Order: sequence, then structure tokens, then C-alpha cells
Amino acid sequence: MNRSEFEALVREVLDDLPEEFARHLENVAVVVEDEPEPDLLRSLGMRPRRDTLLGLYQGVPLNQRGGNYGNVLPDKISIYYRPLVHLYPTPDQLRRQVRKTVIHEIGHLFGLDDREIRRLGY
Repeated sequence: MNRSEFEALVREVLDDLPEEFARHLENVAVVVEDEPEPDLLRSLGMRPRRDTLLGLYQGVPLNQRGGNYGNVLPDKISIYYRPLVHLYPTPDQLRRQVRKTVIHEIGHLFGLDDREIRRLGY
């Protein structure tokens, strides 16, 4: 799958979100990036030559925002193109995993940790 088809797939997943979740993405930038930078992986305690990410949420989760929250840059969800197409080579596998990855990162926006998100199937 080429990059533009991949980006269209990410948009499709976002467009298919139920409204009660989609409305919370108002100040969230969802971007497709080639792959995570080695410095980013190291900052997360990962080893760049062995580990990678499929997606990453960066921001202040909704459940941690207080009354003074505002005038901030948008939160960011990065979806990483190269690791996903490398690990999930068939269109069906890739489609399922992109959906799972996008929803997983949105779970972090809602304040869920990895364990809770995995328990929900993402």
C-alpha cells in the first residue's frame, strides 16, 4: 500500500468513529509519519534497533484536564506508516491493524493505559 492509500485508510477509520468519540478529536491532530525517530524511541525506554511503535498519543488526556485547561497546542496522534506496512503485509491485515492502532491511540486520549486498552481489544 502506498503512502496516499495509507493516509486515506487512516481518514476512513477516523470518519467511521461514532460521534460520541469523534467529537473529542476537535483539538487533536492525527498525522501519518514515516516512522518514529530513534530519539523518540529512546525517550520512551525503547531500543531503536529492536523496538518500534505503530502509533503514539502525545498530549493531555481528557480525564486529566482541569478547569484551567486551554490555550494549548493540539494534542497529537501519530500513526507510523513504515512499521505498519512492514509488519502487516496484506491489505486485510493492514486495514485491521490501522483501525486497531488509531483506536488504541484514541484510548490514550481518553486516559486509558495500555493494559486497559488491550483489555478492550485494541
